[in-house]
Amino acid sequence: MSIVDLTVHELVEKLEKKELTITEINKAYAERIKEKEPEVGAFISDLSEDALEEAKKIEEKVSNGEIKNENHLAGIPIAIKDNMCVKGTRTTCASKMLENFVAPYDATVIEKLKAENLTFLGKVNMDEFAMGASTEYSALQKTKNPWNLNCVPGGSSGGSAAVVASKMAPWALGSDTGGSIRQPASFCGIVGLKPTYGLVSRYGLVAFASSLDQIGPMTRDVRDNAMLLNLIVGHDEHDSTSIKTEKKDYTKALVNDVKGLKIGLPKEYFGEGINEEVKASIDKVIEKYKELGAEVEECSLDIAEYALATYYIIACAEASSNLGRFDGIRYGYRTKNFKTLKDIYRNSRTEGFGDEVKRRIILGTYVLSSGYYDAYYKKAQQVRTLVRQEFNKAFEKYDLILTPTSPTTAFEIGTKSNNPLEMYLADICTVSINIAGVPAISVPCGTSSKGLPIGFQLIGKHFDEETIYRAAYTYEQNTDFKGLEG
Repeated sequence: MSIVDLTVHELVEKLEKKELTITEINKAYAERIKEKEPEVGAFISDLSEDALEEAKKIEEKVSNGEIKNENHLAGIPIAIKDNMCVKGTRTTCASKMLENFVAPYDATVIEKLKAENLTFLGKVNMDEFAMGASTEYSALQKTKNPWNLNCVPGGSSGGSAAVVASKMAPWALGSDTGGSIRQPASFCGIVGLKPTYGLVSRYGLVAFASSLDQIGPMTRDVRDNAMLLNLIVGHDEHDSTSIKTEKKDYTKALVNDVKGLKIGLPKEYFGEGINEEVKASIDKVIEKYKELGAEVEECSLDIAEYALATYYIIACAEASSNLGRFDGIRYGYRTKNFKTLKDIYRNSRTEGFGDEVKRRIILGTYVLSSGYYDAYYKKAQQVRTLVRQEFNKAFEKYDLILTPTSPTTAFEIGTKSNNPLEMYLADICTVSINIAGVPAISVPCGTSSKGLPIGFQLIGKHFDEETIYRAAYTYEQNTDFKGLEG
């Protein structure tokens, strides 16, 4: 078994036993990137050679006692979605608007990873400004699904999912606004968690929709996911939505036992539009949980049918507001074709933004306009409250809610990119979680007849990531899903 086949906790074990060195690990990933990146196309900025040099310095500091490597994570490499600021490196958001922008500071999550002396393999591709479900809306390059290079990796964190699935990184950070961690995790056969809103600081994350965005871990297995969440959680005074909570070790929740756990199956997520193979895989998951002693029963989240429309009204409204700062004046792309100040504004935004971003800005501006604010935006916020109440009501009876992560497996490149409405429907199973602010995880549970991964979703109560991890870990330990070989 090669180094890149190992999970992070296996790498840590080998570092503890001195069977591997930090330099050997980083060298293996640098070589893997050279081998696989030309066909997958996941890295916007490949920093693997820098990571290797940094690994050598870290190894020297560990050996002479300058770094107390108590958890043996020093020198472990990671990939970062390219909407998180890493000081001194490009942060493009996969947009022409920010193609040459170099971040002057570190996002809080990056500061936390640097404090643990992790190395950074690079910044990875995404849908432009995180708006999309396939990574096809990147203005800089196309990323392919490592399981089938004719298919999309999902989005918007498609680059993060692709590098983990193709073993070009042992783990990665993504961001999730309406399913952008979980859906690509499902498409690429990895584990992806959207934490409770406010658990992880958003400071240094380029905003799409501020009340929905959340950074989270994307990993090979559930243990690695809990380990990475441990590193990035915590209150941050730079983020007014960051919440003070007691410090937890999420790996302690990894207990192989779901006896007595109550799991609800909302019928609204198993109806029309769910692929038959996806449904069959989820049925097997349900049977496995019953076999392991969990209580599983059908329930209803009838507000769910309004979630998609609510999400797109709120998300587009916030995008319109957040992206107003990109005006060709302060920073980012500036047109060369102008005579007046209005020309600078209009032409910079016309040339700098892609079609999907423009579409959402226009829709967001429309629903915020004085004649339509009450009819659309205000109404969407009222429905948002109802969605949150509906989840709270369900969690009075159930410990967890189980659904498909995506209604389909990964679709072929180009089949939905010209049909925005069809692309939006790819988020049908995930958007309500962001509206309610609750945590959810996607876990691999099988493959389709075409050999594409299928994932299921576990949704938990606010700040109850432990129960999600416990159930996800138990399922993982009692099944034999294999990641991508080779």
